Amino acid sequence: MSAKKTALAVLSAALLVPVVLTAPAHGLPRTPHVPGPGRAPTPSPDNGKGGAKQAPAPPVSMSSIGGARLGQPGTQVNLLPGAPALPESLTGRSWIVANADTGEVLAAHNAHWRLPPASTMKMLFADTVLPTLPRDQVHMVTEEELSDVGQGSSLVGVKEDHEYSVHDLWLGVFLRSGNDAVHVLSAMNGGVEKTVKDMQAHAEELQALDTHVVSPDGYDAPEQVSSAYDLTLIARSGLQKQDFKEYCGTVSAKFPGSGGSGKARDYFEIQNTNRLMTGAYGLSPYKGIAGVKNGNTTMAGSTFTGAAQRDGKTLLVTVMNPDTGGLNSVYEETADLFDWGFAALGKVKPVGELVPPKSEDTSSHGSPAQSHENGPSASGEGAGGGMGTALGIAGGALAVAAGGVFVAGRRHPRRPRGGRGPDTDLLP
Repeated sequence: MSAKKTALAVLSAALLVPVVLTAPAHGLPRTPHVPGPGRAPTPSPDNGKGGAKQAPAPPVSMSSIGGARLGQPGTQVNLLPGAPALPESLTGRSWIVANADTGEVLAAHNAHWRLPPASTMKMLFADTVLPTLPRDQVHMVTEEELSDVGQGSSLVGVKEDHEYSVHDLWLGVFLRSGNDAVHVLSAMNGGVEKTVKDMQAHAEELQALDTHVVSPDGYDAPEQVSSAYDLTLIARSGLQKQDFKEYCGTVSAKFPGSGGSGKARDYFEIQNTNRLMTGAYGLSPYKGIAGVKNGNTTMAGSTFTGAAQRDGKTLLVTVMNPDTGGLNSVYEETADLFDWGFAALGKVKPVGELVPPKSEDTSSHGSPAQSHENGPSASGEGAGGGMGTALGIAGGALAVAAGGVFVAGRRHPRRPRGGRGPDTDLLP
């Protein structure tokens, strides 16, 4: 081969290299969850070699509220002699294990990484709005109140021109993650805009400063973020409210249908979308589980905050966006962290704490890297009160539940009437 032909061959090969390296990446799934229709997946950074993509890295600087260790990226744990090792199969981008009674954080991983929360944002919605509306108040739903429910939302089946009690609507929020119920309750609270402002103010009172609220139902929205730390803080606050405990700990209930009226009105059964409670999709109910809220959206992946009791102790665990992609990954990793946490009680030195509300805080707990005004991002750039108060979650608050929290139904959850989409917690 002549020198000229050789040079041309080398040049052609060099020009083809980028195509060879990048082409396989287009056939790879971005996220570990099933994306809903209507939203394009957000690309993950490429590792520069084509092929597999790397998950986003946590920010170097995060909030230090609750302790300096909680602001550091990576896993934070102080194992004492005899302490069990952390589970090896954890893939959540962020997670935390905390003692709900004392506020001590037993272990954490990227605890203050600001990520999309999905429907776990409904915990803040409930903790904010639930005390303002009498549970026996009855409301006639209008078309306008349902007009801005996001496409593909989880729905409980609220219908316009029908009456619902506040109690019914909260069952729809907690059991079916109904965005339709959230929007009706928001309207009763003065509207979505006012409710978002109320939620933001409450988050700041709780010192949940990683949280930026855009929609009250957790529907995917630019700059709507929270963190494993904040969601755990919010759950702890909510669980100190009797109605909150009742609703999030309810396995199944009857919800008003669209036929009939008054005593003749028809009802249908709804079941909780919390799979550690119902045992749906092949999972066994977790012994001692008592709530609180799950979520799944295109942007957030799977998220879950759970509370469980054992031997008089209550733990809170939050897991955000596992990378494994299994149908039950977020629940399985939560259960593993519960098992570890109960075994580790008294055998680890806390790495931080869940702080009390701002109005009750008398000491410094570190400073946030950003407040919500300073440009939160889904990539992460940039406590409910009663410290030492036992939550008493597994008491008599579960009267609405069919058989109580430990006798969960085995049937699969009923599909929402609005179908599946980018903001549904019912994705299999």
